[in-house]
Amino acid sequence: MDTTDILTEPMTIKRGSRRTLALLALVALADFLIFAQELGINLFLFALAVCAGILFSARRRPQFSMAASLLGSLVLASAPLVEAPSFTGLVHCLGALMSVALVCARLMPRRLTDLPLVFFRFAVVIPLRLGESVRKYFATPAKRFSFAVVRQGVGLWVMPVIFAAIFISLFAAANPLIEIALRSIDFAVLLQFLDLWRIGFWIMTAIVVWAMLRPRLKRRAARSQAGRSFMIVPARNALLGHASLLRSLVLFNAIFAVPTLLDLVYLWGGADLPEHMSHAEYAHRGAYPLIATALLAAGFVLIAMRRGGPGDHSALIRGLVHAWIGQNVLLCLSSMLRLGLYVEVYSLTELRVAAGLWMGIVAIGLVLILLRILFNRSNAWLIAANLASLLLVLYISSFIDFPAFIARFNVAHSQEISQEGPPLDLDYLSSLGPSVIPALDRYIQMLPDHLIDKRSEAVTLRYYLSKNFQMRRRGWRNWTFRSARLESYLLSSTTIAR
Repeated sequence: MDTTDILTEPMTIKRGSRRTLALLALVALADFLIFAQELGINLFLFALAVCAGILFSARRRPQFSMAASLLGSLVLASAPLVEAPSFTGLVHCLGALMSVALVCARLMPRRLTDLPLVFFRFAVVIPLRLGESVRKYFATPAKRFSFAVVRQGVGLWVMPVIFAAIFISLFAAANPLIEIALRSIDFAVLLQFLDLWRIGFWIMTAIVVWAMLRPRLKRRAARSQAGRSFMIVPARNALLGHASLLRSLVLFNAIFAVPTLLDLVYLWGGADLPEHMSHAEYAHRGAYPLIATALLAAGFVLIAMRRGGPGDHSALIRGLVHAWIGQNVLLCLSSMLRLGLYVEVYSLTELRVAAGLWMGIVAIGLVLILLRILFNRSNAWLIAANLASLLLVLYISSFIDFPAFIARFNVAHSQEISQEGPPLDLDYLSSLGPSVIPALDRYIQMLPDHLIDKRSEAVTLRYYLSKNFQMRRRGWRNWTFRSARLESYLLSSTTIAR
């Protein structure tokens, strides 16, 4: 039989090969975009590339409309990274990539309330996926590691490499262009890729990317029937029974009524405090402990109002729980007012902004607990609703330039400008970075003429902040919308050039 008549089927690219190619390409792209570069739009571009890799290597490629919607959701979630790189932006971006991977692998839960648990089960196995895949690959009989196989594979390359070297040397001797090209090869550049930090970056990138390309969920722990048969049901007089719970809620409401009334009188009512205490001291001593109190109260309410517990069968207990949650919400609002009074005296800082946001999130969580009780929702619904509110607050916060906001607030309320607040702390402004330059310019323009020392100090600080900003590493990889706005401001004719 003539061998020329034998037709071979075209080689098809296996799904595993597509994933491997996508992994190698994404690791190389991460090295090009991110490694040894300042963070900026390169994170956003790499997220888009990872999303494209997930869609390309999916078991069943989604339809065009579905792929477009997934890509659009990733762009929306990763938009904070275009404004400026931040931890919250990275969290939203990673969450969006996890969602895309789960949708393509058909692991997305049908109910949105189950999404936090699925995300947790996915995140737990991310560090293990690459190692597990490599172990399974070499565990197969055809791929099992063997020195004989390695020796045989190396032996197959000995002759080709030797002859290739000979041919290259002959070509170099015959063609001066080839000789010049060979001499121009900088082997020191190749040695840069053997840097341990770079190899570690490759490994970490590969671990995360491979988990996105081959998503798996941690298996649920099997519930043993034997364990269920020995479940202890709290009795009426048990630790969390009807009698104990009723007494606890009565006592807690009475205790919480004291700070609630004090806040209504002194904070909301504006009554005069004792002579030895100022409103700032009163505010500072009460802001942060009330957050911990609200969290403990929320945990107790969840335990007390569990399904099938005493709260389901007693209208009195439910009423006391509602009153207690209302007091906790009022105390959270009072904490925010306390913080505002403290800021008026001691100016604004990043930690105080974070404390205010945290107080608002806690207040929202308490309201959601109340809604969960009123509408008889599950704890899964409560967790999902709290997570959604947290992510929404963090997403919006990612677009806010807090250093610039703090600087504007402190300048507007400083003693030099408003004649009422504290003196402007220029040392703290310098720690916030170049975003404070516009507020600093306003401060310099509005300073009275007799504060020459303050003006000189502010101008010096402005000069060094601007100089450090202009000396930063520039490139399209680390471009951000925030830095572009500031650079445009510095180049405008209205800025102070001194």
